[in-house]
Amino acid sequence: MSISETAPVSPGALWTGRALSGVIVLFMIFDGVIKLPPLDVVTQTMVPLGWPADANVARMLGVIGLISAALYALPRTSVLGAILLTAYMGGAIATNVRVDNPLFSHILFGVYLGIILWGGLYLRDARVRALIPFSR
Repeated sequence: MSISETAPVSPGALWTGRALSGVIVLFMIFDGVIKLPPLDVVTQTMVPLGWPADANVARMLGVIGLISAALYALPRTSVLGAILLTAYMGGAIATNVRVDNPLFSHILFGVYLGIILWGGLYLRDARVRALIPFSR
């Protein structure tokens, strides 16, 4: 099925996709921005997760998250951004598994975000709907 053969999505589904994507972008902006300044609360909460209490490490993670979110927000690079954010969430999942955090609240949080991320992209991008046709 080519992109030209993809069934158009309803305006309601399109706006739902935009809203879901907006939630992800806003969350990632918040997540990235709090990691940029050397906030003690950020660096100290990284220690129990096995990360060093280093503001530069937090800053690097924040920049990676912000760049990925920006790529996801732009229609032309949204698929690349989704892939990068999925990898970012995978790192968060692996970190939480390694320190034996609770399953539903901590470990699967990245999975929840990934479902929202790809669901929003699916509803707003015909290229993704062409790649993953749920119905004919």
